[in-house]
Amino acid sequence: MRWISRLAGIAALSVAPTAAGVERENQLGVDAGGAVLVVAAKSKSDVGAGVGAHWSYGLSDAFNLIVDGDWSLVALGETIHNGTTPRTLPTNVTNVGAGISYVFDVLRWVPWAGILVGGYALAGGTISGTRFLPGAALALGLDYRFSRTLAIGVSFRQHLLSDMATYPSFTQAFARIEYTWGW
Repeated sequence: MRWISRLAGIAALSVAPTAAGVERENQLGVDAGGAVLVVAAKSKSDVGAGVGAHWSYGLSDAFNLIVDGDWSLVALGETIHNGTTPRTLPTNVTNVGAGISYVFDVLRWVPWAGILVGGYALAGGTISGTRFLPGAALALGLDYRFSRTLAIGVSFRQHLLSDMATYPSFTQAFARIEYTWGW
């Protein structure tokens, strides 16, 4: 019977609200994970790794202003396609965006969704120089708050670059850790 009460206590602690709310709260964190870029000139996707940083500010109990920047390695060198080298194959993508997110709850588990607009710089590989494109991203995430100041989580971002004929899909999935202050 004691193990049932301990299990119930652990379950209650894992969903108990933290003392901090989201309004006027700052969150600063780092991200690391994977990235996938689909290039129309290729027969397969380029899979790589990415790193980034993010900041958010609680506009209200439900909405956050979000700003983030990421760098993703999406290929290792040139890829040959039908005996020619397309001029659209980058090795890395850098993106910076700003937007708004909706926080579904303020418990220890914090699901959220957001939309960002920003810019993308594709470089390396067969691209001469750097190619800049505007775009947007749809983001989903789930954070776990250990305390008022520390959270870890995961996020998924589907980017929509303005040249969708050449780059139909750019996706990132990250693990994240963040420090929170200002509640």
